Amino acid sequence: MNTFLKRIIVLLFFVAIGVFTYSYFNDGLQKPKSPKKTVSFKVDDLKLEVFYNRPSKRNRQIFGALVPYDKVWRTGANEATTFETNKALKIGNDSLQAGKYTLWTIPNDTVWHVIFNKKQYEWGVNNETLEPMREPAFDAINITVPVHKINGIVEQFTIAFDNSTDNLVLTMAWDDVKIEVPLK
Repeated sequence: MNTFLKRIIVLLFFVAIGVFTYSYFNDGLQKPKSPKKTVSFKVDDLKLEVFYNRPSKRNRQIFGALVPYDKVWRTGANEATTFETNKALKIGNDSLQAGKYTLWTIPNDTVWHVIFNKKQYEWGVNNETLEPMREPAFDAINITVPVHKINGIVEQFTIAFDNSTDNLVLTMAWDDVKIEVPLK
């Protein structure tokens, strides 16, 4: 085999290794359709964190269609959404102890049920039945919050903390819908 051909083979080998390494460390060559996101909130000695995956609207009907009304939703895509607090919180009339929870919702056109569940799940839905993996026996808090219609469209599902009025809330927004869960 001539020297030129050997060099081409070695070059192609290193290119293949580079592409594989890049792909492995960057979740593939394509941008994920529902990228992972972690949002944090810190004030004084309170630390809150939410990990979730952010699906996009992509010209689809969301609530009442892609996300059915009156059924448990994993509140995002892919893995189960998690909520972590280092301090006990008051949510509605209930207390949520410090710890890590999975966050589930039951959307409706006027209210959402927001559920903090003590069990950690590897994935958001069962791979065989595509049903949410939430087990109600592990629910710590189930609070009902009103739906707010917003002007404009939120393309990608978004969870955030808002403390702009000294009233801390956990917000969730997607499409033309926003909810707020009061945290104290």
